[in-house]
Amino acid sequence: MGTGSLTRARALRGFVALVGELGGDGAELFARFRIPIDAVEGNDPDALVPTRSVARVLETAAAELGCGDLGLRLAQRQGPEILGPLAVAVEASPTLGAALDCASRYLYVHSPVLTVGAVPDPEGVPGVTGVAYGSTEPLPPQVADLGTGVLHRIVSLLAGGPYGLRSVHLPHEAPPAPERFREFFGAEVRFDRPAAVLRVPGDLLRRPVAGGDETVRVIAIEYLETHFARPGRTVTDRVRAAVDRSLGTGPVRIGSVARLLRVHPRTLQRHLAAEGTTFEAVVDEARRDTAERLILRTDLPFTQVAAMVGLAEQSALSRAARRWFGESPRALRRAGPGGLPAPPVPAAHG
Repeated sequence: MGTGSLTRARALRGFVALVGELGGDGAELFARFRIPIDAVEGNDPDALVPTRSVARVLETAAAELGCGDLGLRLAQRQGPEILGPLAVAVEASPTLGAALDCASRYLYVHSPVLTVGAVPDPEGVPGVTGVAYGSTEPLPPQVADLGTGVLHRIVSLLAGGPYGLRSVHLPHEAPPAPERFREFFGAEVRFDRPAAVLRVPGDLLRRPVAGGDETVRVIAIEYLETHFARPGRTVTDRVRAAVDRSLGTGPVRIGSVARLLRVHPRTLQRHLAAEGTTFEAVVDEARRDTAERLILRTDLPFTQVAAMVGLAEQSALSRAARRWFGESPRALRRAGPGGLPAPPVPAAHG
């Protein structure tokens, strides 16, 4: 996987010690796959190693040591710190849903091929949703176990303990000792499934994160935006990021966003037009996504939601919600995340 991509070396933090405890030589394995041990165990949070090397060293160690749960054992030794600066933004988020959104948007800082996000429950059970860990390429078993295991540990940390995990899906055959997986997750684990998914209570994403701090979160996201280039990032992406940071702090105007991006407003408009959108459309989409998150995943008063999406009053939020979702904010919140209707189809013109 990831023939040319790079992953944070911290993804292998604890590997050498673990392999040593299992009777192997982690340093030799690193040398074999040309992974600098200092990059993994040193103090540089931005050190990178080839993504393919991460997968190969994990799979090779598991095979040579006869340890089918190697990835899970390594996950037991890791937590949010392996995400580097992204961990700060995730841990400062107000809710688990906001933390997941943040991780989904900025996971490229850790590895450009990995993905995480909320999905419908793969078993279709009412009141249950999925948190999926995946990749733009096939996931080797140990990588899937390591990533899903670390995701579980991070969710547990943000939730302040057990969070009602229903079951776990993993996209590979059952290992020789499947009971180890149930012991680690504290829930049933089902193997040979289409994707790696934690099946969680539907209301989990609304739960507050202990220690959430919006000021710290804004600073952390600003750092991510200014220090790490998103692969294939468009002008629209950059405008959207700037708008997201500006919502709720005052009027969102193209002049102020253009200054942040160091271009003339007319130049910015031309770039957006070339990408098939407008500044107004980007702002509207940002407001829609933020409103959806705040309505469905928090209990904030609607007057506060309106202010946080940059609308003057609650009545403006009600009109916008009907245009975006075909329902009032109150009806949306009552229906919950699983009841979000499709946006109304725009009327044809001309």
